[in-house]
Amino acid sequence: MKNKFNYVSVSKILIGLFLLINLILPLIFLLFNIDLNDIAGVINHPQFSAMIFNSFFTSIVGTCLSLILAFVLSYCVTRTNIKYKSFIAVLLTVPMLIPSISHGTGLIFLFGDNGIITNLLGININLYGYTGIILGSILYSFPVAFLMLSDTLKYEDYTTYEAAEVLGISKAKQFITITLANIKVPMISIFFALFTMIFSDYGVPLTVGGKVTTVPVFMYQEVIGMMNFSKGAILSLVLIIPAVIAFTFDMKRQNNSGSNAVVKSFIIKDNKTRDKIAYIICAITIFLITLPILSFIYLSFVKQFPMDLSFSLDHIMQSFQLDIVSHLVNSLAIALSTSLFGMIIIYSTAFITARSEKTISTMMLHIISLITLAIPGMVLGLCYVLFFNGSPIYGGITIIILVNIVHFFASPYLLAYNSLKKYSSNYEDMASTLGISKFKLLIHVYVPSTKETIIEMYSYLFVNSMVTISAVSFLASIKITPLALLIPQFDSQTLIQITAIISVVILIVNVFVKLVVYYLKKQMIKGRI
Repeated sequence: MKNKFNYVSVSKILIGLFLLINLILPLIFLLFNIDLNDIAGVINHPQFSAMIFNSFFTSIVGTCLSLILAFVLSYCVTRTNIKYKSFIAVLLTVPMLIPSISHGTGLIFLFGDNGIITNLLGININLYGYTGIILGSILYSFPVAFLMLSDTLKYEDYTTYEAAEVLGISKAKQFITITLANIKVPMISIFFALFTMIFSDYGVPLTVGGKVTTVPVFMYQEVIGMMNFSKGAILSLVLIIPAVIAFTFDMKRQNNSGSNAVVKSFIIKDNKTRDKIAYIICAITIFLITLPILSFIYLSFVKQFPMDLSFSLDHIMQSFQLDIVSHLVNSLAIALSTSLFGMIIIYSTAFITARSEKTISTMMLHIISLITLAIPGMVLGLCYVLFFNGSPIYGGITIIILVNIVHFFASPYLLAYNSLKKYSSNYEDMASTLGISKFKLLIHVYVPSTKETIIEMYSYLFVNSMVTISAVSFLASIKITPLALLIPQFDSQTLIQITAIISVVILIVNVFVKLVVYYLKKQMIKGRI
């Protein structure tokens, strides 16, 4: 009992202090930095009403279109007999491997006034404004919905469909009354998640918004450009509202959800026409989402777009002169450190909350761990500026690692929590009887049993640390600037071909990490690791 008390209690205290210092206190400090006189100034700002409308309009339209596209694609992958499903699923999630701002830049390369497709076809889609923001938002948000919906459809019970077939219910009616009914609640949850992503993003609106200003862009301009932290804090509260609603709904859904045991896996019957349509939909989507990436690669090797399209390595050499290598080293150091320390902290938290008794302290730790879902990256970044300003870690690499760990805490936490929760509570009883400590049980039983989950957590933290610009945009210094933050900097200097090279470099790094993870998981399945 002594070992159990020592390990659990000390771990709770350390993790509780970590979350208190790096999440709760910065959020409270944000509220104390609001000047009440600025509230009226923000609300009465000539652009405030327009910004709110722009943010809500683009977020709602972008979310709806992303959700529809993701549902169609997830249905094609999970409910047809097309070949190479895993490979197709990987290609559909490639947009997650580059920063959101890169999608906006890619759209400019393709559909801007001097874009490749604009010049080639002579068609101007009026990219700058609502069109560009919505298109860019769809590009970087639909893969998230695709993964969530694919997981939901994959584990749907087939017995209900069998009963419907016996009763002579048509396929169309089965789809409406069973499939849509089963995914209705997850769809609402995914809707809120996507809405929050789009509503709080400033990368896409910054590049293709034109005269259409959204709340995150205005906040970015106020804090970075004018150093007005009070107004930034007020705008942060506006950005938090949708995320808090999403978080509240998701918590309610999890509390009310019953058992969803799969009695019989879904059986996919032969239908060549359906499969052909699925192939066509997937092929068209993959082509369209890879166009921006192909444009990055193409523009990296032309002399001067659009005047001189001859092959040239000038921009590659220029990127070296602009020292992107040192910024890449910064990003790798940040991503590797975030992944390693974040994985240890988050997995330890999940172990305590999933495998310990449901005490008040354990439940509080669980809830606080999930709160990070409701904090947009820009808001968290501003909290850190206000709270840690003047501290020894301010302006260094440590504060960026900390903000990344907290920013991405919830998703890998849930991944580990759900994995650890599946094991029988008899393990703890047996360990207690045999005098085995909680720590030894963790190291010798749970870690080996959940090593695939640990690898996924590491991958998630690494990739997101490489692509994020929201949480770190207020915290980076001249010496410590992640590579992704150079994209808005060079974009403002009209060095668009350098931004293309940076996007490609980030993509290559993340693809490499994903391939390593894929290889390791294969070796684990074969029992070699």
